[in-house]
Amino acid sequence: MASSLSRPIAIIAGAGPGTGASIARRFAQAYPVVLLARSSSSLDPLVRGINQNGGSALGLPTDVTNLDNMNSAMTQIQKHFGADLTVAAAIFNVASKFSRAPFLDAGTEFLDSLEATACGASNFSKAVIPFMLADKGTDTPDHGGRPPTLIFTGATAALKGGPGLGSFAMSKFAVRALAQSLAREFGPRGLHVAHAIIDGIIATEKTKDFNQDVPDSKIDPNWIAESYWFLHNQPRSAFTHELDLRPYCESW
Repeated sequence: MASSLSRPIAIIAGAGPGTGASIARRFAQAYPVVLLARSSSSLDPLVRGINQNGGSALGLPTDVTNLDNMNSAMTQIQKHFGADLTVAAAIFNVASKFSRAPFLDAGTEFLDSLEATACGASNFSKAVIPFMLADKGTDTPDHGGRPPTLIFTGATAALKGGPGLGSFAMSKFAVRALAQSLAREFGPRGLHVAHAIIDGIIATEKTKDFNQDVPDSKIDPNWIAESYWFLHNQPRSAFTHELDLRPYCESW
């Protein structure tokens, strides 16, 4: 049953543990959030926690690399929030496949990461952008003084390739290129498109044993979320398209 909400929503693709969860919790302080991930097992605890803490979260198991699946998710979102749905913020945080396989040893799976990530970013953008633009005129609506914001999570590999990282780097280069293109196309209409380079190990349960002898050597996902919130709060007169986040000790 559709619910009528006066507030716009935020949509986070790749809302699993770590960065995605931190972004979801941060944006849930201002908006109802829709969380997309392949598996409901990674969504359910996060959705439950946000709702129990006074926020509003809807989790939808979605494969953003599949256009039909992404369109189906948007149909469900419209049914839930109503025909006058508007999206204030959309974050593409879907992880790319990472391996260090030697190039000559890689098989046909070498292009899997590129295809999945590029298709996912494209499908997600095509689905959410119409709900971020004004129906008429050239100006998009502000949400509490915040222009609608589309953010892509990137990595150092979006700037430079490395030995054994061809597949991963190609996928990150592709997302960065899409973000630049969308910024140049939709920025003049007031849509803030940003690309974040996350350069370093993110502090999660999986990485808790890394660099234990170096304090503050991993990126706190909550501060990634705060940086995304900072981007969303920028006025049209001062958009940041790209920012870097890395620990003080990271070599770059």
